[in-house]
Amino acid sequence: MDEVTRGARSLVLCPDIRSFRYDLDAKDRLAEAEGLALAIGVEIEHSTVLPIRQMQPNTLFGSGQVENIKIWCEQYECELVIVDGALSPIQQRNLEDRLKRKVIDRTGLILEIFGERAATAEGRLQVELAHLDYQQSRLVRSWTHLERQRGGFGFLGGPGETQIEADRRMIRQRMGRLRRELEQVRKTRTLHRERRGRAPWPVIALVGYTNAGKSTLFNRLTGAEVMAEDLLFATLDPTMRAISLPGVEKAILSDTVGFISDLPTQLVAAFRATLEEVTGADIICHVRDMANPAHAAQKKQVMEVLADLGVIDGATGTSDIPILEVWNKADLLDPDRLEALKEAASAQEAVLVSAALGDGIDDFAEKTGQMLTTKASEVTVTLPVSDGRRIAWLHAHGDVLEEEDAGEGEQGPLRRLTVRLNPKELGQYSTL
Repeated sequence: MDEVTRGARSLVLCPDIRSFRYDLDAKDRLAEAEGLALAIGVEIEHSTVLPIRQMQPNTLFGSGQVENIKIWCEQYECELVIVDGALSPIQQRNLEDRLKRKVIDRTGLILEIFGERAATAEGRLQVELAHLDYQQSRLVRSWTHLERQRGGFGFLGGPGETQIEADRRMIRQRMGRLRRELEQVRKTRTLHRERRGRAPWPVIALVGYTNAGKSTLFNRLTGAEVMAEDLLFATLDPTMRAISLPGVEKAILSDTVGFISDLPTQLVAAFRATLEEVTGADIICHVRDMANPAHAAQKKQVMEVLADLGVIDGATGTSDIPILEVWNKADLLDPDRLEALKEAASAQEAVLVSAALGDGIDDFAEKTGQMLTTKASEVTVTLPVSDGRRIAWLHAHGDVLEEEDAGEGEQGPLRRLTVRLNPKELGQYSTL
């Protein structure tokens, strides 16, 4: 985050382009843009929706609107203009020239947030790659000196390489190195996922729109202290913790980065390795903010990302991985709405919770435990008492329903155990 932007007095603009079809209405999009701006610590002095009948190739906004924006900047003493939309390099440069203020678009804003929140080495690699991809087309906007040429001598040396060409070449080289490093990260993640697949513990992935309350739910279930604030993208790097559920001795709970509408393509590509954690889950818990009026549109965005990852079939909406809807923020609902959602949750097999207060958490644990043990089968095994390793494994990873003496065998006293194991645990046991 550069010093010009942090703490800056800002003007937030939400273009409402007539020819575009938006999942969220203008009011909700403006509120989301304000949330993104607040997430990087700027002071919002004024915000508004600007209807656009026809996009202008040089400034996006019409000339009259640009004049109004300039007046607002002077009236509210704004030093930063945030446009909740995609600006081309030319549009961004022209707006800065006319407004005499720093201008950033939605992609630049989200990149700033991600750059500030990335905590792990992988997160920083992903953010830097996305930032370089975004910046390489905007060098001419940022640096006037880049048109200088260097190299060449006399008439025969040619014009040489311009500074901007040299910088773009350096950016491409750096991006190449970052992609190779991220590919290694992806391979490492795949190995870890395969290792977890061989392990007996099921994985539960929390997904959802940003600020839906995933990290609050994660903290409530695990006792962890993952950053959980009323901010967009409060959590960026994935986190995993072990939890215990009814009928399941141990499961792995994974908190993932939040989704958002119109996520910049640079970030979708860069964070694919992180999001692929979802594809290896045994259960996906879709956490939804039911207090948000736009929760239906937010669900659509999450489903589109899951379809892009191959988790669900985009055409049919079906998934090989069970998806449990967790309707969060029940504490923010009025009584009538709460009662209606309780009935709807029961009918749709969703779980209504308040992660902040802890309401419904026991129901959530019970439901996920049931989903994980639905395909479990009861098996009866007879083992020598001396085979402590297998007996201990069954107690640690299965649900031992009954255990009794089974007489004497060739290797001494025997124990008979009736155990409930899911297919994954049963396969693991067979390899012991």
